[in-house]
Amino acid sequence: MSDVIDQAVPQVGQEALARPQKRRSRRGARAGHVSWPVYLMLIIAVLISVFPLYYMFVIASVGASAVTSMPPRLYPGFNFFEIAGKVFDTVPFFQSLINSVIVSLAIAVIASLLCALAGFAFAKLEFPGRNTLFLIVLLTMTVPAQLSVIPQYLIISWLDWVDTLQAIIVPGLASAFGIFWMRQHMATTLNDELMQAARIDGANSWQIFWRIGFPVVRPAAFVLGLITFTAVWNDFMWPFIVLKSPELFTVQIVLKQLQANRTIDLALTMGGSFMATLPLLIVFFFVGRRMVAGIMDGAFKG
Repeated sequence: MSDVIDQAVPQVGQEALARPQKRRSRRGARAGHVSWPVYLMLIIAVLISVFPLYYMFVIASVGASAVTSMPPRLYPGFNFFEIAGKVFDTVPFFQSLINSVIVSLAIAVIASLLCALAGFAFAKLEFPGRNTLFLIVLLTMTVPAQLSVIPQYLIISWLDWVDTLQAIIVPGLASAFGIFWMRQHMATTLNDELMQAARIDGANSWQIFWRIGFPVVRPAAFVLGLITFTAVWNDFMWPFIVLKSPELFTVQIVLKQLQANRTIDLALTMGGSFMATLPLLIVFFFVGRRMVAGIMDGAFKG
């Protein structure tokens, strides 16, 4: 009899332990489950975001008549390649795409590296006036970009860089936001004890940054580069001011050239705008998940 009781007690104990685990698993499944109203809201948000681009393609594939048709036409036509050919015949569109890729990629890569280097200095190096200089950098974020156009143009003119691509590239190689972004990531992810150990082994500040600091914040630098690439690609004002030769125009300036003085061919404009947006969509399609991972990495650390 005692043997039966001894065998039954462990079984009862195992069942009692299994019940909370089952309850926890059910709660976890409920917590991870997304209800249908959330999916509905996400679908509506995606449709609202994508519809302008889709309607742009509709106009570019049908013609300007799609704008004035009643009821509005919401399905594409078959004239997109014809209108795209007119865009390439009207303006140097392909050359402008190459110029935009060169400018945007150069600024994105170099700015990510320079901002990471500055962020490392502000976060982990001790030098006189560090906090004051960082405060000055933050204060520049409060100044509208339009106020810096005149002094920036005077400097570019003094360097004889007007109507050159370096007039666009060099002023964008560092930004206050980029320095602040990388400084925060350096401060929260880079271990001071690891840096001290590296210094004991004889590493200097550059070696610590390049071999330890930058690999740690590489996802944040990638996100910064992608944000910078998008901003430079869509920039119109500064390239429009400093560029004069059609063979140096970026894609945003070329889109402006599609508009006549008094009339606007909406089919050509929408066709050019759609093709100018495609490279950004392709970039986000391939690296969008990595961008989200980089943002979430910075959100959960520290």
